[in-house]
Amino acid sequence: MKTVIKPDRAALGAASARHGAELLRQAIKARGQANIIVATGSSQFETLEALAREPDIRWDRVTAFHLDEYVGLPITHPASFRLYLWQRFVKNLPLPLATFHYVNGDAPDPQAECRRLGSLIKEKPIDVAFIGIGENGHVAFNDPPADFETREPYLTVTLDDACRRQQLGEGWFPTFNDVPRQAISMSPRQILASRSIVCTAPDQRKAEAVRNTVEGPVTPNVPASILQSHEQCTLFLDQAAASMLRSHA
Repeated sequence: MKTVIKPDRAALGAASARHGAELLRQAIKARGQANIIVATGSSQFETLEALAREPDIRWDRVTAFHLDEYVGLPITHPASFRLYLWQRFVKNLPLPLATFHYVNGDAPDPQAECRRLGSLIKEKPIDVAFIGIGENGHVAFNDPPADFETREPYLTVTLDDACRRQQLGEGWFPTFNDVPRQAISMSPRQILASRSIVCTAPDQRKAEAVRNTVEGPVTPNVPASILQSHEQCTLFLDQAAASMLRSHA
């Protein structure tokens, strides 16, 4: 896992978008199309904004997969990640995507939705995964202790209180009790199956999780630590998020 540190969120977003865009261009040049994973949350604001502005990407040859979504939340809810992705990414692209496979969190049967998405992603090996790290060290909505063994592409997971407090703290919900307790999430092993991973984690509140991810053991208790085992993972940090790393001291 390579680590890149930038001075602030704006520089961080520009750098991660530039790196991911080049990987996308290479994939399209090599195979005529590309497949990506797209994350959400406040940590991805600058990256997705910059990525949509990157030149010379044939977005009409790109298939995108959604990383996670709350169970039971309609797309009209302000915290819906489907709504987020439309507003902050998809509608800003200069060309329409070939396809975007959203997670339908309000599907009547979440397990059936996991199977539907799993069958789709098995047909589309991922070239670039744009992801983040949670304050509790989660990747996607795989809170600790995460399931590192399952080969299922998507899972129904229960959110821990630390994760739910993060969603409240970022302003997505009015009260803690409004934060859903379950989500549909891409599994850690499915994320690791990506050819390249672009992981963006800004802000001081992520510093401890970043330190544990980079310098601690690979353990389900720090789900993002599994990224250490991926040869083409680049972790983009701002100075605040990197502040607890020994190499940054």
